[in-house]
Amino acid sequence: MSQKPEITACKVVAQSRLFRIEQVDLTFSNGEAVVYERLKGSSRGGVLVVAVQGDSFLMVREYGVGVEGYELMFPKGRIENDEPILEAANRELQEEVGYAAKELTLIKSMTLAPGYMGHQTHVVLAEDLYPATLEGDEPEPLEVVSWKIDNIDDLSIREDVSEARTIAAAYMVKAILEQRQ
Repeated sequence: MSQKPEITACKVVAQSRLFRIEQVDLTFSNGEAVVYERLKGSSRGGVLVVAVQGDSFLMVREYGVGVEGYELMFPKGRIENDEPILEAANRELQEEVGYAAKELTLIKSMTLAPGYMGHQTHVVLAEDLYPATLEGDEPEPLEVVSWKIDNIDDLSIREDVSEARTIAAAYMVKAILEQRQ
């Protein structure tokens, strides 16, 4: 298992303005040849920002076309060109929540479905917030919701909180904050 399979061919089979679907031909060390498809997004990935203000998270309610409904989630977005991860996080925070952070910490980079997608989401903790806004690309104003960190279990079972990245990031940050005490 320590030897990665060899990629013998890779070609784009479909493409949109956001995604590319690639066919990847692999040969494993035991000689088994397999054809996979993978969804390729931006090579830089995206950021998800866990903004902490006092004893609460700052979240947004945003329409998710994938689930055809409004979701309560952390602000997030793609990393632009050569933008550093922490700058992207602070920009998204200003665009979606109306705050910037004096202290930003990269917590973890994670994938959604590594079996068919390589997209990485960089989870960033934002602290020491101050009012600051930038114009974003959202088609409608986002509702900002303050959620008590101690009520994280209630958050994770809400019908309008289905994004795994939001749930995982909330628990990771809560654990970090508890370790500091």
